Amino acid sequence: MYCKSNFVFYLTLSSFSSRCSCIFTHFLLFCVTDTTCPDGWTKFCSSCYFLSTESGSWTTGREDCRTRGADLVVIDSAEEQIFLSTFINTDTWIGLNDIDEEGTWKEKSNQPYSGSGDKEWGEEDCVYFSGGHSSQWNDYSCEASLPWICEKPAQP
Repeated sequence: MYCKSNFVFYLTLSSFSSRCSCIFTHFLLFCVTDTTCPDGWTKFCSSCYFLSTESGSWTTGREDCRTRGADLVVIDSAEEQIFLSTFINTDTWIGLNDIDEEGTWKEKSNQPYSGSGDKEWGEEDCVYFSGGHSSQWNDYSCEASLPWICEKPAQP
């Protein structure tokens, strides 16, 4: 479980994934749990993440996520990107593409993407995230075979 306080994440061990609200009082940091994720999913803030052990096209990854009640992750913050980089060690599909119009990035929900990113990454249409030390995004052929990461809301 990861807990954020002053932009620092604290790892605690537990037998389940749950939401961690950080509370800092009298020089003590403790976490209050109030939501959970299914087995095999990892919790961060109000979302659950599933890292596939299989590989496939961007569409295959999206379809697999949907069968799990989720969708490909859209990285919405620097904190989320830092979190994801701690357990993604290979190129992994995320929910961003410019299939409809080259250079116009859209989230998997077909909404224009408002985050940062170079609109001239390349001629490919689907985006992968390289975790670990590099933590970079790049576009690639949507038919390339990569693992994917799913995201869905945590449940009470």
